[in-house]
Amino acid sequence: MDRERHQNLQSIIMLRELIRKWWRAELHFADRHGQVLDWNRGEAIASASSACCRLARGSREGLRRCNQSVRELHEQFVGNRRLRRAIVHPCHLQFSLVAAPLYVQDEYEGFLFVEGLLREPLTAGTREGIRTRLRELQPATLDVDRSVERLLVLDDDNLEKLTELLEYGTREIAAYEAERTRELERAPEAPARGGAHARFGHIIGRSAALQEIFKVLEKVSNSEATVLINGESGTGKELVARAIHDNGPRRNAPFVVQNCSAFNDNLLESALFGHMRGAFTGAVRDKKGLFETADSGTFFLDEVGDMSPALQVKLLRVLQEGTFLPVGGTQPREVDVRVVAATHKDLGEMVKRGEFREDLYYRINVIRVHLPPLRERRDDLPLLVDHFLRKHHREGQRARGLSPEALALLGRYAWPGNVRELENEMERLLVLGGDLELLPADLISSRIRDAVSPGGSSSPLPRLTGSLHEAVEALEREMIHQGLLRTGNNKSRLARELGISRSNLILKIARYGLDAGLPPDAEADA
Repeated sequence: MDRERHQNLQSIIMLRELIRKWWRAELHFADRHGQVLDWNRGEAIASASSACCRLARGSREGLRRCNQSVRELHEQFVGNRRLRRAIVHPCHLQFSLVAAPLYVQDEYEGFLFVEGLLREPLTAGTREGIRTRLRELQPATLDVDRSVERLLVLDDDNLEKLTELLEYGTREIAAYEAERTRELERAPEAPARGGAHARFGHIIGRSAALQEIFKVLEKVSNSEATVLINGESGTGKELVARAIHDNGPRRNAPFVVQNCSAFNDNLLESALFGHMRGAFTGAVRDKKGLFETADSGTFFLDEVGDMSPALQVKLLRVLQEGTFLPVGGTQPREVDVRVVAATHKDLGEMVKRGEFREDLYYRINVIRVHLPPLRERRDDLPLLVDHFLRKHHREGQRARGLSPEALALLGRYAWPGNVRELENEMERLLVLGGDLELLPADLISSRIRDAVSPGGSSSPLPRLTGSLHEAVEALEREMIHQGLLRTGNNKSRLARELGISRSNLILKIARYGLDAGLPPDAEADA
């Protein structure tokens, strides 16, 4: 498996940053053979809690012993396939390794782990023992005492949080690998069948709203029905139309696109239906229209709500009879075209006001697909961010993702321009900060920062002050509170997002007093 891809997943980037922030430790990957790739490449990590570990691995003997400790952990996972939860294992320095096994399609593929943590406070004896073992490995170093004093004690509460985060990381990698496998096995002409998947054509998302749309598209694609796509500007209406075409029976025929708001009436009529020589000034030869170009294929009419009443009549005739007259023509022409229409307007209200023909409305509204705005599918934001960063990444750029603060800031923005606006912002961030490993929040456009926090203050996370326990609780409380607001108090959904049980989530909500002012949990009432 491609470990570099795993490390570049936005969820893993956030996980790594949380572990660094909360425990000053580093997240490591071990493969299915128990090998830690970054150790063997000699990569140095500057996390404080691992200072003693880095000292140990600085010698050949120390690296051998560290690798042996990891292999012992690996053998525990290999020897017990039922062991799917995170465990704690002592290393040769008597620190704790906390690790969670990674299974992809029920195959063991290694584990994620954190090193260099203590389970009990240092006593004079244990402190001296650690110093002695480190000096045996690195007799010339002067950093032993300072490194020992920076060791972090992991109490029971923090151990539970760390194990939950590691298990969350393995689930994210497993989900990513499963999706990649489905995409590789999927025939080019057919979408995946059954179960949740993160892509249909070029449409990306794991949110409940997108999953429902994918189910509809799978059924619609194999039909010949006319489809009306409704959604705000920038939600991806053309992507949906192309996915319907590419996965349908007309996939090998033309796919033609025309925006009905791009031309005035005369130019649009000529573009759609063509014209005969001499039909108007400048018509020096016969010209084929887009309906003829799309014959036997799919014609995507974007912003059909902007079409004039006169053109609406001609479009209705094409849909009902499969015939049309070119501008200046006298003989009707026949076409076999599947029409997919789209608009950001409410055609039902336009019919009531007499601005859109009722018969045409019912003719194009056979199957309706409503695309939700990005603000209503915030669960898909990390997936879309990861996709656009990969899409617009250029050679020489180091950026692997967004910082957790930057992603949290984007998550609080309303995105009036929807997915198109998000893609433009990601391309802009890569241009401005492509030489950084993580793109920070302060590079995000000022319009976004000002909209989220007027006056330029953008602090999406609570201030991590006081003791570690208090800081972790403050961040946990804020994450749960924001999740309850985002999901409409759907505790089952939020529990899945956070990677904890629903009962555990309910206990935490009661503990932090977060139930007040929220809507009822509809799922629980049902």
